[in-house]
Amino acid sequence: MLSVIIPTLNAEVHLPKLLAQLDAHVDEIIITDGGSTDDTLAIALTVVLAANTKIALGCKGRGWQLARGVKWVSGGAEDWLLFLHADTMLGDGWQDEIKHHINHFPSRAGYFRFKFNADGFWPRWIAFCVRLRCVFLALPYGDQGLLIKRDVYETVGGYPNWQLYEDVQIIRALGRRRLRALNAEIITSAERYENQGYAHRSLRNLRLLIRFLLGANPDDLSNRY
Repeated sequence: MLSVIIPTLNAEVHLPKLLAQLDAHVDEIIITDGGSTDDTLAIALTVVLAANTKIALGCKGRGWQLARGVKWVSGGAEDWLLFLHADTMLGDGWQDEIKHHINHFPSRAGYFRFKFNADGFWPRWIAFCVRLRCVFLALPYGDQGLLIKRDVYETVGGYPNWQLYEDVQIIRALGRRRLRALNAEIITSAERYENQGYAHRSLRNLRLLIRFLLGANPDDLSNRY
């Protein structure tokens, strides 16, 4: 069984496209909302009436939302979880690659190759830097998705109830030997980078990551994110 968990907060623009892509290819979808004030919940309710989808409501903060979503998952320890951000789309061949990973790498967590839904130097440069980060630091972020067997997820402690860097925490708990790059892309919205400037946002994210790795409280850092 494959359950997809999607944290949402005012995701009305992107959520319908992701849900349409997942339809008929996964066993279950859990939309875990953090207090949307747009049409996100209306979109989710429409899907609930037509498919095997659940809505988990509660406080915002992606770590809280992801951990909450797992509690709504059907099945048991042998089933698989796929965590996706609402503003992403999966690239060609994702279904076959997920099946391959599930069949051959049950003890490892998979993540997708990062790509922006934008062209130009900066989107390509940042995607290249993400690849380097994954290769040399074994540190994929949450916007690259995470495919993980439920018992492995629980063994490493799952997502912490944090507002920021919950993805870094679980990846560090997994460690390099339990990670695998999937042979498929995930396409992420470049909207925030385009609005704030690619260089500015990248440098700010790097500064926040360094502060977190040096011991700063992730909830305090979230106010600057």
